[in-house]
Amino acid sequence: MKIINTDLPEVKLIEPQVFGDNRGWFYESYNYEKLKELGIDTVFVQDNRSFSAEKGTLRGIHFQKAPYAQTKLICCTKGEILDVAVDLRKGSPTYLKWISAVLTEENKNMLYIPKGFGHGFLTLTDNVEVLYKVDGYYNKESDRSIRFDDKEIGVNWGVVSPVLSEKDKNAPCLRDSDVDFIY
Repeated sequence: MKIINTDLPEVKLIEPQVFGDNRGWFYESYNYEKLKELGIDTVFVQDNRSFSAEKGTLRGIHFQKAPYAQTKLICCTKGEILDVAVDLRKGSPTYLKWISAVLTEENKNMLYIPKGFGHGFLTLTDNVEVLYKVDGYYNKESDRSIRFDDKEIGVNWGVVSPVLSEKDKNAPCLRDSDVDFIY
């Protein structure tokens, strides 16, 4: 595994080592000890999987409030996504900055997003499957969203009219949210 730094120092792109031959390929998608050696010491407790049928489906910007905030390890197992992390920690030198990475079934890369960051993704193909690990269980009462097109954050999704859930259509702007992460 190889760790690639991003413009948000705590968010990491992880490139697995893929072994291939005439039969296909193999790689370790998660190895706690190897990640720990590379500086990522997170124990994940739950796997989540999503399917999006239509290109242009946008999920996010999502997070859970403390004390139920989650660290995530995201990969795309079918199709392609534009994966986005936003620093929501007030007082951080990178507050409201965001990064994006294209995760695909071909590149097999993963994005590590720690607590205090919002997360969202846009499907770049039809029939997309995303798998992500979290270090805390889902808690409905702390589940939150911020509008994908919030001008204060300014994520460039590259799409004007994405396919959205009712939750994401009705998400508040950052200024109207109760996000409470502190750096």
